[in-house]
Amino acid sequence: MARKRKGREVSGILVIDKPSGMTSNAVLQKIKWLYQAQKAGHTGALDPIATGVLPICLGEATKFSQRLLDSDKRYTTRVQLGECRDTADVEGDVVEAADIPELSQEKIEAALAQFRGEITQVPPMYSALKHQGKKLYELAREGVEFDIASKARQVTIHKLELLGFGEDYIELDVTCSKGTYIRSLSEDVAKALGTLGYVAVLRRLGAGPYQADMMLTIEDVIALKGQEASTPETDYTAMDSRLLPTYTALESVPIIQVTLEQAKDLQFGRAITAPDTGERPLPQVQLRLSQDQHDLLLGIGELDAKGVISPKRLLKVPELDALLANSQ
Repeated sequence: MARKRKGREVSGILVIDKPSGMTSNAVLQKIKWLYQAQKAGHTGALDPIATGVLPICLGEATKFSQRLLDSDKRYTTRVQLGECRDTADVEGDVVEAADIPELSQEKIEAALAQFRGEITQVPPMYSALKHQGKKLYELAREGVEFDIASKARQVTIHKLELLGFGEDYIELDVTCSKGTYIRSLSEDVAKALGTLGYVAVLRRLGAGPYQADMMLTIEDVIALKGQEASTPETDYTAMDSRLLPTYTALESVPIIQVTLEQAKDLQFGRAITAPDTGERPLPQVQLRLSQDQHDLLLGIGELDAKGVISPKRLLKVPELDALLANSQ
């Protein structure tokens, strides 16, 4: 018999403004504890120096963490020029210094133009990518020699705009695909300007559908709790009211409405025939499944070329269980 998880069966998504100096996992554990949630997960770690949008998934919403991990992100960053550091950010040790050429908007724009669109990027050595089972930052700390260029990858820079600059820095607004390292981008832009650079400030303003205007600070959540964080409460009404619904993680996914009987089949892992709407999505796309009479989110299914929907990632839906029980 499976051991019952401790905590509340609470589900939803909370967009936290991650503070600088705190790891993403520390934020996750803090929010999980404040909500006394059975399950929690984040949607991709931010560097400790970074601040900004960190969606925390609670309960059933954790089933869509990977989808959010794969989404586009938006950042603002301040690139300090004239030095490179071993971590490619302000927390690292200085490895090398270089002169900074006189900057102009035209010169910076010409350098930025090289990095828009699909580019090949070499990740920083201090990253969580793995080589032979070990994280790269672990190898770096051990002084292990490694050809980091072998980890080069294709990423897409959707937007790269200059926000401002001074004699020894530039500020950028970046929207990029998953897997993009702003630290690597900052180093590469600095080199294109004829100098060296590292990330001095990094703030995430968007992750998939979640934007900066949705954020709460950890202090906000503690205030909602009504007491000091060290004293768990039993009334979570105010806190739960700030959770975004799980379906917000799937806003870009087409919706297919299914009958109660089809919903039952899906819950038991059985494929169903897609309803004929006259505008069937392309095969092999994932679909958001909703029970047609009660607007219940069931989860994700995949449509094949024959019009068959197979369940892929389903949620626990107590309301559906009650409907099915009443239909017996």
